[in-house]
Amino acid sequence: MAKVRAILGLIAGALLILSSGAHSFLGWKGVNAELSSAGVPQDLVSGLKIGWHYGGVVMLALGMIVVVLFRKRLRGENVSTLPAVVIAIAYLAFGIWALVITGFNPFFFMFIIPGVLLAVASRPAGASASD
Repeated sequence: MAKVRAILGLIAGALLILSSGAHSFLGWKGVNAELSSAGVPQDLVSGLKIGWHYGGVVMLALGMIVVVLFRKRLRGENVSTLPAVVIAIAYLAFGIWALVITGFNPFFFMFIIPGVLLAVASRPAGASASD
């Protein structure tokens, strides 16, 4: 079962990495178009762009941390899953909050799904289904 959890962790890490690219490149393109059509001042657009791309870089970094962690677990190393637990909690909390305040826009499952995968994958190596 530990191998299955490690694979789930790797899948979650890959989702984080892929979503970072989608966020930074595809997401910004759409947001920038909306801001331009609304006549938002360029200095405000620049500030939003910096924050938006920072979010993408953070998502990439978190995904890389998760991939390294679960690759080690897949190889049988006994490494702490605490970083993945923290990331899982953050993704779940943000995803649920965003889902609620948007009237349950299903887009925000893009945060909940990796959060759930990480939560399941982060169970201790000796944990079984009956724990």
